[in-house]
Amino acid sequence: MLSGPHGAADRPLFRLPFTSLAVLTVLLPLSGLLACLVLSLMYHYEDATYTHCHVSNYLPSISAAISRVPERYVWRCCVGLHSAPRYLLSAAYFAFYRARFSARLPELLLSALALLCSLAENTGLMLLTYVASTESYSVHKNAFIVFIASSLLHMLVTCRLWQVIRRHYVNPEEIMSFRWKLRLFLFNVSCCLIAGYFFRRHNEYCETGVYTLFAFFEYLVVFSNMAFHMTAFWDFGSKEVMVATPPEDKRY
Repeated sequence: MLSGPHGAADRPLFRLPFTSLAVLTVLLPLSGLLACLVLSLMYHYEDATYTHCHVSNYLPSISAAISRVPERYVWRCCVGLHSAPRYLLSAAYFAFYRARFSARLPELLLSALALLCSLAENTGLMLLTYVASTESYSVHKNAFIVFIASSLLHMLVTCRLWQVIRRHYVNPEEIMSFRWKLRLFLFNVSCCLIAGYFFRRHNEYCETGVYTLFAFFEYLVVFSNMAFHMTAFWDFGSKEVMVATPPEDKRY
C-alpha cells in the first residue's frame, strides 16, 4: 500500500519511506553487478574475457560476468530481491499517472503503455538473469532483447509523460526529475548505439580490444538504466510504503 506521509485509517504494521525503497531497489542490482564483475575478473578472468575469435579482451560482458559460480548466484539473489519492489514501483507510477491525467485520454493510454513496458522490462531482466547464456543462449538473447527494447520504450514514454507534467505543474522536484530523466534517456540511447556498433564491429573484424569497448558501454547502458529508475526518489519523495491491518469495523 502506498500512502502519504500522514497515514491512513488502517493500523500500520510497517512503514518505509519511498525514498529508502527507491535507493534499496537500485542498490541491490548495482552492488550485485559490481560484485559479479570483480569476482569474474579475479577468479574467472580467462573464461569471462574469452572471445570466439581469440583476440585479446580485457573486460567481461555482463552475460559472461553473471554466468559462472558464484557470480551467478550473487546476481540472481540481488535481482530476485529487487524484482518485487520494481513491480510495486510500476503499479505506483501507473496510479500516479492516472491521477494526473484523469481527463486526458492520450496520456492515459501512454500511461498504460508505460506500465506494460515496465512490467516487460522487469520480466525480461528476471528471465535473462535466471537463464544464463551458458545454459540457453537463445532464451538469454531473446530475454535481453525484450529487456533493452522495453527499457528504451519505457524511458521514451516516461519522458513524454513528464514533459506534459512539466507544462502544467511547477513543483521544483518534478522539474528536476524530468530533466534527469531526459538526460539519462539520451545518454542510455547513445550508449546502446555505441555498444551495438562495437559488438557488430567485433563480430565482423575481430579486432583486439573492440569487445572490451563493447563491454564498457554495455556497463554504461545498465548503470544509466538504474539511474533512470532512481529518479523515483524525487517523484515519490513524500510517500511511504505501508503494510497495515484494517480497523475492526472493516473486518468480516
